[in-house]
Amino acid sequence: MTSSVTGTRPPLRDALGLLKDREQVAQRLLESSAKHSFDPDTELDWDAPLEEGKWFWPPELVSLYDTPLWRRMSEEQRMELSRHEAAALLSLGIWFEVILMQLLVRHIYDKSLVSSHVRYALTEIADECRHSKMFARLIDKAGTPEYRVKPAHHTLGRVLKTVSTTPSSFACTLLGEEILDWMQRLTFPDERVQTLARGASRIHVVEEARHVRYAREELRRQMATCPRWEREVTRITCGEAARAFSVAFVNPQVYTNVGLDRREAVAQVRASGHRREVMQTGAKRLTDFFDDIGMLRGVGRRMWRSSGLLA
Repeated sequence: MTSSVTGTRPPLRDALGLLKDREQVAQRLLESSAKHSFDPDTELDWDAPLEEGKWFWPPELVSLYDTPLWRRMSEEQRMELSRHEAAALLSLGIWFEVILMQLLVRHIYDKSLVSSHVRYALTEIADECRHSKMFARLIDKAGTPEYRVKPAHHTLGRVLKTVSTTPSSFACTLLGEEILDWMQRLTFPDERVQTLARGASRIHVVEEARHVRYAREELRRQMATCPRWEREVTRITCGEAARAFSVAFVNPQVYTNVGLDRREAVAQVRASGHRREVMQTGAKRLTDFFDDIGMLRGVGRRMWRSSGLLA
C-alpha cells in the first residue's frame, strides 16, 4: 500500500477494507475466547502444597544459568533463585498488564462501542484482570516479596500509558507479551517445574495467543496508514521501551534475597553469552515481525541493538 511509504491517508476503498478486516479478526478472536477462556481461581488447585525439589522456572531460563557464579551455587540455592526470579517476572507482568489495560481503554474510547473490535478489546481487558490476579496469587503462594520495577521505569510506564500514540501502544504491548510468552511456552510442559506454575503458564499462553494476534494485526494496520512522523515516533518509543524492558526483566534485589553478591551477580548476567542468547531467541519472533512491518529502522534499530534483544 502506497500510504505505508508516503504517510498519506489510504483511499476510501482501502480504508473500508481495513475496517472490514479488523472486524473479521475481532470476531474470530471473540469466538475463540468463548471456547478457550479460563478462570484461574477455579482452574488451578491453589490449596495443594508446593512440591519439594521442583523449580519455579526452568533452570535454563534463570538469569545466572551457566555462569561461574551458577556453578558455585548449590542446587538448593539455584532453586531458591528460580523462586524469586519467577516472582519478579510475575510482578513485572502485573505492572505491565495494568499499563496494557489502560492503553486498551484509551484505544477504544473514540471507537464504535458495538463493534467486534471494541468488544474484543473489552474481552482482553477482562483476561488481563484475571491474569494479574493469578500472578498475584502465585507470588503469595511462593512466599516471596513482590518485586516492584525501579522508580524510573515506574515513571516511564506512567508517561507511556498517558501519551503513547496508538501504534506505539500496540508495539509496546507486543514487546511486553511475546518474550514472556516464549518463556512460558517452555515452562508449562516442563515436569521439573512446580505444577501450579505450569498450570498458570498454560492458561497465560492460551489466552495471550489471542492478545498477540489482536495486537499484531492492529499494529500492522496502523503502520500502513499512520503519518510518517508517527511511524518514526513509534520506532523510537518502542526502541526505548525495549531498552527499559530488557533491564527490568531481572530485578537485582533477587540476588540479595538469596544470599548472593548483587554486584557480582549483575556483572555475570551482563557478561553471560547464554543469557544473551535466551533473550534474543525469546525476542526473535517479535523482531522478525517488527522488521517485516518497518519498525526496525534508523535510530529505532540502533536502540533495539543496544537493548541486547536484537542480534
